[in-house]
Amino acid sequence: MLSGSELKHFVSGRSLYRVLQPWWDVFSHHLSIMMLMVAAVGGTLQIAQYKILCVPCQLSSDHGCTPPLDLGTANSNSASYTSTGIPLLTGIINDLDLQQYSYIDAVCYEKQLHWFAKFFPYLVLSQTLIFILVSNFWFKYPSTSSRLVHFVSILHKCCDSPWTTRALSETVAEQSSQRSSLGKYSVLKSSSSTDGDVRPSNLVGIDPISILDKKEGEQAKAIFEKVKKFKIHVEEKDIIYRLYMSQILAKLMLFFIIMAYIPYVTTCISFDLDCVVDIQAFTGYQRYRCVHSLATIFKMLASFYVVLVIIYGLMCFYSFWWMLRRSLKQYSFESVREGSSYSDIPDLKNDFAFILHLLDQYNPLFSRRFSVFLSEVSENKLKQINLNYIWTVEKLTQKLTRNIQDKVELQLLLLSGIPDAVFELKELEVLKLELIPDARFLLKVTQLVNLKEIWLNHTIATVDLPALSFLSENIKILSLRCTDMDKAPQWIFSLINLRELYLNLPPESNAEFINGLAKLKNLKVLFLKNSIPCIPQVIPCSLSSLQNLSVNNEGTRLMELNNLRMMVNLTCLKLVNCDLERIPHSVFSLTDLREIDLEGNNLKTIEEVISFQHLLRLCTIKLWHNNIAYIPMHIGALESLEQLYLSHNNIDTIPPQLFLCSKLYLIDLSHNSLTFIPDEIHYLKKLQYFAVTNNNVSSLPDGLFQCRMLRSLLLGNNSLSVLPPRVSELVNLVELELTGNQLETLPVELEGCLSLRSSGLIVEDCLFSSLPCAMKENWLRSEKEQV
Repeated sequence: MLSGSELKHFVSGRSLYRVLQPWWDVFSHHLSIMMLMVAAVGGTLQIAQYKILCVPCQLSSDHGCTPPLDLGTANSNSASYTSTGIPLLTGIINDLDLQQYSYIDAVCYEKQLHWFAKFFPYLVLSQTLIFILVSNFWFKYPSTSSRLVHFVSILHKCCDSPWTTRALSETVAEQSSQRSSLGKYSVLKSSSSTDGDVRPSNLVGIDPISILDKKEGEQAKAIFEKVKKFKIHVEEKDIIYRLYMSQILAKLMLFFIIMAYIPYVTTCISFDLDCVVDIQAFTGYQRYRCVHSLATIFKMLASFYVVLVIIYGLMCFYSFWWMLRRSLKQYSFESVREGSSYSDIPDLKNDFAFILHLLDQYNPLFSRRFSVFLSEVSENKLKQINLNYIWTVEKLTQKLTRNIQDKVELQLLLLSGIPDAVFELKELEVLKLELIPDARFLLKVTQLVNLKEIWLNHTIATVDLPALSFLSENIKILSLRCTDMDKAPQWIFSLINLRELYLNLPPESNAEFINGLAKLKNLKVLFLKNSIPCIPQVIPCSLSSLQNLSVNNEGTRLMELNNLRMMVNLTCLKLVNCDLERIPHSVFSLTDLREIDLEGNNLKTIEEVISFQHLLRLCTIKLWHNNIAYIPMHIGALESLEQLYLSHNNIDTIPPQLFLCSKLYLIDLSHNSLTFIPDEIHYLKKLQYFAVTNNNVSSLPDGLFQCRMLRSLLLGNNSLSVLPPRVSELVNLVELELTGNQLETLPVELEGCLSLRSSGLIVEDCLFSSLPCAMKENWLRSEKEQV
């Protein structure tokens, strides 16, 4: 197993890109060094030794060149040298001095010596430098160098991260455990997720917290973010691939150019040369015989250079074949996925894929370590560990509250998952999860024996199979809100004991998901917020036990409602924001109906309300936030009516027949256009709540003060100029709202309202100050006694 320390050696100095150089590039680099050595040796010899040596000669009978000899003293086998090293042939008629020899050597070197013999070292040097420049251009090109440096930097951090070691060790331990289990023919019990994933830490007893501390976890989390950003940036283009291919083609072109002339000109290097220098008037000779002292060694060096170039060209051909034999713009982690628990590692494309192909040529284990940070499963495990560091049992206990139902509640917002410590809060009854991308209910959830209610608001939740069995038996209330139906959990339809379900779904919710409601046979309450054209058939056909149905259609017209007749067990029906223009006739068949709510529709008339008299159990009617212009007189036939909500309409008159509904104890007529209240209101002996806020009422009838059971009287934002003293007869009054009227004073008779306190009197500060001090002190003293 490679570690980050090995990679540190390669990210220092000139070895920065070594991990991205395949073996043929490394071998070609060594060949380039050998070519440079050939150029260096040739250049050194050319400087250190004489380039050419010439002596005068005369034509012989065979038209050859022979030195002139003195027969009396000739001795062709003897020779001597001057003090300067120039040979003096004994017996040769030689009247040339040193300067003339130097001149002749220089002229013959320039005129007669082949150009390749003169410039061989420099040619080798220039060609080798071009090879090196082309081979390393992609490392220095601005559009590629930044990406490569960034990748090598991330790779170093990936290999050096303890999280990488933990993830790979976990995989090895899992495979070892599986082999051990097969050998012993034993069955290993472990927790599994709904998609079949097995938690390796449960298999082998690895404690992730003992391996990874908080600081290392944060560093690994930062690496995940860097890898994500790098992947998005690099996968967009294939500039590195194209530049690498271009440099291979450039090297092949240079190889062909070199091989086109170098072998030929190498044969032109000659040791013997005949040279003609037209200085016969000064020396007496015109032809000279010369030797090139470096010819033999230059020919050997040139031949060696040709061999190196051929090998270099073969490497170029091999790299070109490697580029063409398969698609290097796609990189698959299939083998890694099969051999590890991270089956979600994505395949890569374009430059990211090509970089990893190059990395594999150096060492495939580097790609394996890098792949750990491409897996969402790996990232989620890391997030879970970091989450557990932050959210301890003590911290979660401090967040426990009691809701209005007096249940112990815990709300978690914007976390990466569910902290493990949550499953240790045995007193927990309500769990609210909001904006959590990966909430996972583990087997530990079975410890929450009091958990009965779960809220999933924009939360992606998964459940392990053993945990699902527990939840299906214990969860009674579930609230689900999501904006992506593809991420909506299907396991909620396995909660066979569910009693209340609140669904807030996007408009494009599919029918398949809604049809899953058929499995919830024990469902009593269903809230559906969506934009649907009709009531889904699965609701009236399969949910026979349903008692409370609430549909918020968000302004979309609900066209077909006839199937409501089948829901004979309904006691509460709410059709909110369904763009209804009349009360649906199908509801008149629901004989067990106790409450109907048609809020936020487009009702203009409610003449059909007379049909409600056949619903003997109907006690609550909510017709608020509509366009109702009047209340029909036959509303008085609803003898069982107890609560009537008609706020936010266009009603200007209250018919006296309304007060024949003797069981009414709540009337809400706020935000209408009422100008007076009929005196017949005194018939409502059970009236406890009466609201006419935001109307144009200018006076109060005496009959209102005969409603002795009245507890809340809301008269704000009307045209009242005086509050009658008879208000003192309302001895049970606990709330009185008078703001926004034309009152100048308050009657002292308010003291007769024995249940009224300063907190329940809602008036302007100036009116409250007009009350006697003794009255205000009595209220204050009574409030303190109650506290």
